[in-house]
Amino acid sequence: MSEHYDLLIRGGTLVDGSGADGVRGDLAVRGGRIAALGEVKGSADRTLDADGQIVAPGFVDIHTHYDAQVFWDRMLTISPWHGVTSVVIGNCGFGIAPTREAHRDLILRTLENVEGMSLAALREGVGDDWGFETFPEYLDAVDARGPAINVGALLGHTPLRTYVMGEESTEREATDDEVSAMRAILADGLAAGALGFATSKSPTHVGYEGRPVPSRRASIEEIASLASCLGDAGAGVLQATLGRGFFLKEFEAICRATKRPISYTALLAGMLGPDGHKGVLAQSHALQQQGVDVVPQVACRPLMFEFQWKAPFPFESMSLFKPVSEADAAGRARIYADPAFRAAFRERGEQGGISGRWSDTVVAEYGPEPSLEERCVVDVARERGVHPVDLVLDMALATDLEARFRIAIFNTDEEAVAELLQHPASMLGLSDAGAHASQLCDACAPTHLLAHWVRETGVLRLEDAVRLLTSRSADVFGITDRGRLATGLAADVTVFDPARVGCSPLRRVHDFPAGADRLVSDAVGITAVVVNGTPIREHDADVIDPEGPLPGRVLRGAAARS
Repeated sequence: MSEHYDLLIRGGTLVDGSGADGVRGDLAVRGGRIAALGEVKGSADRTLDADGQIVAPGFVDIHTHYDAQVFWDRMLTISPWHGVTSVVIGNCGFGIAPTREAHRDLILRTLENVEGMSLAALREGVGDDWGFETFPEYLDAVDARGPAINVGALLGHTPLRTYVMGEESTEREATDDEVSAMRAILADGLAAGALGFATSKSPTHVGYEGRPVPSRRASIEEIASLASCLGDAGAGVLQATLGRGFFLKEFEAICRATKRPISYTALLAGMLGPDGHKGVLAQSHALQQQGVDVVPQVACRPLMFEFQWKAPFPFESMSLFKPVSEADAAGRARIYADPAFRAAFRERGEQGGISGRWSDTVVAEYGPEPSLEERCVVDVARERGVHPVDLVLDMALATDLEARFRIAIFNTDEEAVAELLQHPASMLGLSDAGAHASQLCDACAPTHLLAHWVRETGVLRLEDAVRLLTSRSADVFGITDRGRLATGLAADVTVFDPARVGCSPLRRVHDFPAGADRLVSDAVGITAVVVNGTPIREHDADVIDPEGPLPGRVLRGAAARS
């Protein structure tokens, strides 16, 4: 008797996510799982023709910030456009649970500042009645929303500290009793299905009123004590955003004590000097060879920020900008007009660092003189006989701080980025999908990787690129039933045309709550996206009703199964 399936994908090249060579064959789905691979005989309710296409596991993006967006955008755009079928939220220790009702605005204001999210969009999008307070309740709320793709969540240090310590979480270390309270909440979160714990010591992570985010006030001992909950559970990953006094030495000690993996953000070309990444890769690889699973996240695109001076995220880690972060829009304008502030800003630039990177900065949007757009700030300043600091601040003031600028921060050296992507110690991360929505868009990283680093430059074999997008990420984060094409695993599948796959230049849209804007990139050559056996995209368009039942699941627990 002939077999019958829910879905048949016929005649493609199966690239299974392991790094092995692709083989021509079919893929059959029944009951949301992969039922057969190879030469499949039988019929199906639905058949997709994949001739000339690559049939791969659905892409797994482990570094996103859709924690709030899932409540107003069940499709989690734009990740599925680019072949992503599973995302991990709660990165860098940020999130919206656990959160007491009294702290809701503090949490949203933190996300506004540190992750470049519109406060109006957050308030309107999440609404007044959140419907959850604890982390287990949050997971249930996401599950009830029914997203289009799968969502796994890390429990973040910043909401955890805020929940236990209130506003003092931004000001001091925790007491022993407070650490014990946090440990109990984290243990409950892991039992409910958190994929792990996330924290940050990054100086760029500045929250509301210019305060350091709560996790930055934590001692290493506090972080280690919380991370030990992972060891106690025998499950979960620590996602760590590095900072001063919180890098390889500390990661190694925590990893050895907990015997749980650490995925750290981020190792980018240029952030440690021209060749600084080489030593870190070597050290990370040596640790991994010893069974100490400390894994750097790397990115495949230049880190570009498009910013306005009303929200100067790239500069807010500078002490000079603390008064700016604390001020409202009118106050910021007064500071930018102050000759003393400008002189200090110019002086900082002469000492190096981002405050002097005007040759890497272009005018992105300037209404009074559109002819200046896409021109380098240094060139325009030279023509006008002014310092770049005075030029950009004058342009900001002339537009009520609406002028936009774009700066290339890291990952601009293609040779170094190639080394990072090819190294066996690294993993792909830092898409930041859902964050900095008006400032950057790297949710298109998967299609960029396949277009640029596979087809255009040949730096990566297609099979190795697919492994980076699938099993490598899934393995580190304990997502054991996805990331590969194998019978019995969840039927998350991305089909793409290797000759066409890619992403468009960024474009600005205004489709967030309260009319907030964001940058998006369109996908090209993504033939189909299948989540738990249900096609949600075909030929770069949605094929499922975003208001109806959607196939995504919350990925819970050690096995990250739905």
